[in-house]
Amino acid sequence: MKVSRDILQKYWGFEHFRPLQEEIVDDAIHGFDVLALLPTGGGKSICFQVPGLAREGLTIVISPLIALMQDQVANLEKIGLRAKAITSGMSFREIDIILDNARFGGLDFLYTSPERIQSTLFVERFKLMKIGLIVVDEAHCISEWGHDFRPSFQQIYKLREFHHAVPILALTATATEKVRHDIIEQLKLKKTRIHEASFKRENLAYRVTKTSNKLERILDFCKKTNEVGIIYCQTRKSVKELAKILLANNLNCGIYHGGLTNLERRTMLQMWLNEDIKVMVATNAFGMGIDKPNVRFVLHYEIPPSLEAYFQEAGRGGRDGNESVAIAFVEQNDTNHLKESVLEKYPEKNQIFNVYRAISNYLRIAIGSGKDETYPIDLKDFCKQYSFDYTLTYNSLKILELNENLVFSESVFQPTKVMFLVDNVQLYNFQIQHEKFYQLTALLSRSYSSIFDSFQNIHENEIAKRLNISISALEEQLKSLEKYGIVEVTWRNVLPTVTFIKERVADDYFSLNPKIYIERKQNAIQKVEKVIEFVELEKCRAQQVIRYFGQNSDNCGKCDVCQKSKELVELTESNLKEFLDDWKTIFELCDYFKLDEEELKPILRKCFLEEKIMYENGKFIRK
Repeated sequence: MKVSRDILQKYWGFEHFRPLQEEIVDDAIHGFDVLALLPTGGGKSICFQVPGLAREGLTIVISPLIALMQDQVANLEKIGLRAKAITSGMSFREIDIILDNARFGGLDFLYTSPERIQSTLFVERFKLMKIGLIVVDEAHCISEWGHDFRPSFQQIYKLREFHHAVPILALTATATEKVRHDIIEQLKLKKTRIHEASFKRENLAYRVTKTSNKLERILDFCKKTNEVGIIYCQTRKSVKELAKILLANNLNCGIYHGGLTNLERRTMLQMWLNEDIKVMVATNAFGMGIDKPNVRFVLHYEIPPSLEAYFQEAGRGGRDGNESVAIAFVEQNDTNHLKESVLEKYPEKNQIFNVYRAISNYLRIAIGSGKDETYPIDLKDFCKQYSFDYTLTYNSLKILELNENLVFSESVFQPTKVMFLVDNVQLYNFQIQHEKFYQLTALLSRSYSSIFDSFQNIHENEIAKRLNISISALEEQLKSLEKYGIVEVTWRNVLPTVTFIKERVADDYFSLNPKIYIERKQNAIQKVEKVIEFVELEKCRAQQVIRYFGQNSDNCGKCDVCQKSKELVELTESNLKEFLDDWKTIFELCDYFKLDEEELKPILRKCFLEEKIMYENGKFIRK
């Protein structure tokens, strides 16, 4: 369709779509409900941003990932589009202003979380908005069988009760057949157009290396390459420990995990993108929105708890189409540790209740209150005050999230935001009466043209430098302006946040949904078993992964299992030292050499005695 290509060219500078993108875009433009399955690196954002501009009205994008929402809003603003995100940590007034802008046509894209769309404020404004498209990103979160289930996703379908004709575009990178059916059913999609990219990655070799010392093997690998790569760990502790050892061995690397500040994460990312550092040691926090094409290797120091997670992480290698490798290093006890870590994620019910009650008290939330309110929380201080184990507390919060008591968002940087509450005339009168605030108020009004209409991100360091005052002095002035009613300030935050979806319930009324606690636990165990099967089964790795997602595949010829099958002995009548290209059974070999079985056996015996080959399960393998 010409209109979609014109938009792609105008805003993104591309003349052509990637495979499947145009079909998805055009179906959405024509008003069809669409389910799109595009593996990591398939360009999902273009698939909804182009039709969002082509269709008349606002595009609502529902996503569970705050960092990704922030990045996409920033990227859209850079190319001249009007986009905002409603995230935890925003004040009521800020959300109110954004929703008003959306209602009166002031935005092209509005990003929000699935929990936020359930609030009364959002629903009432949504009814009055002119909506062109509803987008559900990370749509696998809607399914109880998905690897990242969010119960609030199951309420999204209610939005169309107010806008019946608006199409829904659901996107995900990983979904089994069961999850796909769940997405369609839970979103109540109608006459759905399904677009599914192949999960095959011809240029990516999946390999499992079983070893007694994976640290030594990773060091050896990194010493022999100068290529760009990622090493994934499951915990922040592992990231720090592994990076320390790499650096001690003169291997330059960066670290990336959720505990870093926004500035630290951005600095590390930029150094890696610029290839000032070639290797990034990271948790799964590294990858969302990362699109570096020349990643030649992805190593797993610890295996993830699901094939969905493994496939996404491994898939960040070789996006430029050139040969790349994904290697999982596995020691003898790793699979047992993986089983134990899954069980740790489901603490005892009384422990979860204790965390719920303690966190409500810590945040001073009375019984019957707290709904839709967001609170920053210092989790380390909380655990210290109540003598709670940090890991147990973290996992309890995740269960409470699944139980729809609250939403726990790990630390995402929120900059300080300021908006004037007075108009230009009132500000001028205030400046005359309070001269000491003149420089600051004048600088803010000149530097941020929309500061009278909406909250603006400010950079305290830059403003303090221009005013030749300290950061603390700047903060004191802003607090004074708040007291005078001149500005409203939403202060920067790097702490995790807790948003209560429901009012705090009395102790006697607290309960855990058995479906959430028992069935999800069993589902998680099953996913781990699939990962262990992937590691232990001597079967083509790529074929295992692709079939897990419901697609068919031949042997890849590149993984460690396929490579072993190529190490087969090619026999000739005169000598037995060359290798077969393809393995053959005893009967095929007899036919190949025009010998009967009794004539062939002495030749094979000689070969075995000389320990040149071994015969196992119908295969001749170089020893």
